[in-house]
Amino acid sequence: MKIVDPHHHLWDLENNYYPWLCDEMGQAVFGDYTPLRKSYLISDLLADAADLELIKSVHLQAEYDPSDPVGETRWLQSIADSDASGGLINGIVGYCNFALDGAEQLLEQHCAHKNFRGVRHLLNIHDDPAYNYADQDYLNNAKWTENYGLLDKFNLSYDLQIYYPQMADAARLAARYPQIQVILNHTGMPHERNEAGFKAWQAAMKTLAAQDNVAVKISGLGMIDHNWTVASLQPYVLETIAIFGVERAMFASNFPVDKLFSSYKALWDAFDEITKTFSDAERHALFCSNAEKFYRI
Repeated sequence: MKIVDPHHHLWDLENNYYPWLCDEMGQAVFGDYTPLRKSYLISDLLADAADLELIKSVHLQAEYDPSDPVGETRWLQSIADSDASGGLINGIVGYCNFALDGAEQLLEQHCAHKNFRGVRHLLNIHDDPAYNYADQDYLNNAKWTENYGLLDKFNLSYDLQIYYPQMADAARLAARYPQIQVILNHTGMPHERNEAGFKAWQAAMKTLAAQDNVAVKISGLGMIDHNWTVASLQPYVLETIAIFGVERAMFASNFPVDKLFSSYKALWDAFDEITKTFSDAERHALFCSNAEKFYRI
């Protein structure tokens, strides 16, 4: 089966600066990330995917030096253009904080690189500070939401990473800018692993999916379910597909973060097993063609 992986990361700790990987260790939602504090290069991804037919990929910003977000895009484009890429990094999703001055100029600089496709700024906020990725509620920041509209000018998509209590605000933003493609990250991050949490996540996902310009990546479940099995992933995978429809869902690896919890092949084998009763056309959409469509690769 041909696979397009629309969500992975690379980092070169010898030559680039990533505060969360290079500085004193902080707290991460997914626990101890000591094993991630070493370089993960394109050769490592190719080795992890060696047993699969990985034909294209999309790189998501990896919290590179915030003083030079375009540096990450420049580095990734150089890899994509090299023989060492194995034909990967077909799309690049970089960082831009729309609440800061100079957002338009930053997008222009990103877009000078031919594989640049979209923006991600981690927006997760939570009552428990340990779960926070963002320093404020950007979905209700007037300057941020106004500059978000710049994505339309540059024909860029937005990768949305939030928790379910933020989905109503995200749905309003998607409705305000219906021409901007939104791609929800990590299955909506269902961080409350109990029946009440599942139902709340399910209801919020339906609110977000009601906006036709929102798609979803089924990924990152290992960050919440560290000892996952096919059986433990299946309810979240199937419910997400039921809510968004096969035409607006896609599988992704979140490697190397999810390498903390499984091998690359084991993860894709789980997606394969969960969808074994789906038609060939549905499986091709989930594993391959939807990612190509939404990231224009």
